[in-house]
Amino acid sequence: MPAFADFFSDTKTRPTAAMRAAMANAEVGDERAGEDPTVNRLVERCAALLGKSAAVYLPSGTMCNEIAVAVHCRPGDEVLCDATSHLIGYEGGGPAAIAGVMLNTIAGARGIYGAQQLRDKLRPDRPYAPRQRLVEVEQTANLGGGAVWPLAALREVADVAKAHGLATHMDGARLLNACVASGVAAADYAQGYDSVWIDFSKGLGAPGGAVLAGDAAFIAEATRLKFRWGGAMRQSGIIAAACEYALDRHVERLADDHANARTLARGIGEIAGLAVDVAGVETNLVYFDVVDERFDAARLAAAAFERGVRFSEMGARTLRAVTHLDVDAAAVEKALSVLREILA
Repeated sequence: MPAFADFFSDTKTRPTAAMRAAMANAEVGDERAGEDPTVNRLVERCAALLGKSAAVYLPSGTMCNEIAVAVHCRPGDEVLCDATSHLIGYEGGGPAAIAGVMLNTIAGARGIYGAQQLRDKLRPDRPYAPRQRLVEVEQTANLGGGAVWPLAALREVADVAKAHGLATHMDGARLLNACVASGVAAADYAQGYDSVWIDFSKGLGAPGGAVLAGDAAFIAEATRLKFRWGGAMRQSGIIAAACEYALDRHVERLADDHANARTLARGIGEIAGLAVDVAGVETNLVYFDVVDERFDAARLAAAAFERGVRFSEMGARTLRAVTHLDVDAAAVEKALSVLREILA
């Protein structure tokens, strides 16, 4: 078994030796001037993958979200999103601090809301109310346990938004996990959404980078904000080469992460003192609750860490385990063995 099994997040992945070799041999140029051939090739490929006409390479997924909000909206406008969205809990208040927008939340189920729930949030455009400008979805839904938005639900939400003149944005941090789990193409999921992005630093195993896609006019404005906010880079083909490598070799293997997550969830479900919705594990995220009154999430996480397994605390009694490139079946068995030992 591994000496240390890190289930804290799929951001804990490290580039493989072969990925590092691809990075070392990358063609590079001045990315800010549009002269890095590896970056140019990557954004063209991602635009096609997502069914959009243009794309831009950015340092992080958070910057993708923040730029999208700022391009679609003006200060004082309102964004409609699920109450558990990354925009709200994990971007440092960026929508308010950077774009000056308000967030109006929808209480979805496992991060997924319905078209009627969106309709219920819509109101007439009146001068004393914030102008509703953007509808946002997150595929997969992180705080929903990695839940996959059904294609029909995404289409229905987009149709409602468009019927009322609102723009649409998809946070696709784990979009390719959804594609592998469902067999639906990324472009099909993104149809009806004016902007969408994918992250390379999670399950795909690259050390950084994300690509934001949309139409040419949207990407022109996104690129302006990229420059303004310091997101432009120089010989960033070194990192983009890792993203290309990931697209070539690490997408289909996401199915291994999903299988390991299901194995982990089934094992957790058999341990007295823990509770997990095994059927709800659709991708690589496993949320489980501590019901043994001797422990809370912090205490159990600390005890597991001392034994070489790291989980993330997601609430007073809730832990999250994320499977990824650097945790295999042996790491799953170690995690289960440690949990059994602690709770015995």
